[in-house]
Amino acid sequence: MQTRSSVTVDEAIAGRYSCRAFLPTPVPKETVSEILSLAARAPSGINMQPWKVWVLTGDSMRRLSDRIVAVFDDPEEAAMHTDPYQYYPGKWLSPYIERRRKVGLDLYKLVGIQKGDAKRMHEQHARNYRFFDAPVGLIFTIDSVLGQGSWIDYGMFLQNIMLAAKGRGLDTCPQAAFIQFHRLISEELLIPEDQTVVCGMAMGFADPDAPENTLRTERAELGEWVRFRD
Repeated sequence: MQTRSSVTVDEAIAGRYSCRAFLPTPVPKETVSEILSLAARAPSGINMQPWKVWVLTGDSMRRLSDRIVAVFDDPEEAAMHTDPYQYYPGKWLSPYIERRRKVGLDLYKLVGIQKGDAKRMHEQHARNYRFFDAPVGLIFTIDSVLGQGSWIDYGMFLQNIMLAAKGRGLDTCPQAAFIQFHRLISEELLIPEDQTVVCGMAMGFADPDAPENTLRTERAELGEWVRFRD
């Protein structure tokens, strides 16, 4: 399958979305390497390049997914795993809580999950740990000694990956869900102790028939968050 498409930068930005269902079609290792090499052109303070990437396919991905899902399905064991850093706010305020609720409700509606159906919600969340059946899974880490500036740089690197993938006809889903199980991930992938897991990411060819892939989240109008000063 062709892995490059002729899209403009604007089209790649506008067309990027969090893909939650993938085809089993393999992605060539050369394509993944090309995407990562291009993404590494992201700016970073004094060219520190704080990113490290662990690329998973095949058996390595299945082993990691199986281990995480086994823990996730056991509430008592899952509770023993905590995030290495605070991604979401400790207290949700407006407008963030409304946005959070809307994306959840919209997704559940598309996949036929009724409000209050805890079992189906759990199963849907568990799909994160299968990388939504993508053929490529990425785990990102950063040196634990690095500061907030390097984390900002990391965000630009991650965006570059998603846009470079989109430009090659691939889709992605950045996944903070993985950080809860950072100790298990580090053990399975032999990640050094001086590394902090930043997030995961699924990459592959989107399943065009999956209803969840029709979800497009809304963006606030500029007037809500932009102030021009002449």
